[in-house]
Amino acid sequence: MKRMMSACPKQVALLKEQVILVDKQDRIVGHETKEQSHLNSNIEKGMLHRAFSVFLFNSENKLLVQKRSDEKITFPGLYTNTCCSHPLYTIPAEQDGVQGVKEASVRRLQDELGITEVAVSDLHFMTRMLYHSPSNGQWGEYEMDYVLIVKKEVKLDINANEISEVAYLTKAELYSKLSDPAFPRTPWFDLIATSLLSKWWDNLEDLDSLKNDQIMEMSNPPGY
Repeated sequence: MKRMMSACPKQVALLKEQVILVDKQDRIVGHETKEQSHLNSNIEKGMLHRAFSVFLFNSENKLLVQKRSDEKITFPGLYTNTCCSHPLYTIPAEQDGVQGVKEASVRRLQDELGITEVAVSDLHFMTRMLYHSPSNGQWGEYEMDYVLIVKKEVKLDINANEISEVAYLTKAELYSKLSDPAFPRTPWFDLIATSLLSKWWDNLEDLDSLKNDQIMEMSNPPGY
């Protein structure tokens, strides 16, 4: 991650957004800035926040992936799923569990990718994933990550401050890339893709039958 002194002003401003703090049972316990919630010094004390990861497929069952721009403060230049971000405490509708995360997903799909075709009703909630991953000595992630899938034909208008590349990949193409340890990807994308995504990808027309509302602990907690 970049030093804050040299970071993009737009990305620094986004660090002031208020994310939703939760306990390990996903109960809201407060709020904090995106900056404070991503500091390893706070994560090591157990500061956990809510997030989401959207996987968008087109009519050919290809997954839209993005490469995070070099301007991003957390995990710059890494490949990841279609859209990953946070519901905000300052938007009351986004505090409402699955529904709130869907509302936030629609907002961020438009902000990052210019997608206006996806509605809340198009999004399938699949599971909640609790994971922890340092980015470097200062920054990291400790998230209650809601995983959502949508199958939709969309038009893209990429926000270059957020994303440097996009591509639609077949299942074989993605897993070929993931088999290369040198392929630069975000830790949450790697966890979801290697542990959960394959079965969902094979059943895009019957996703609701695969939904799991149990919280899945996917990595060691902070301080382990």
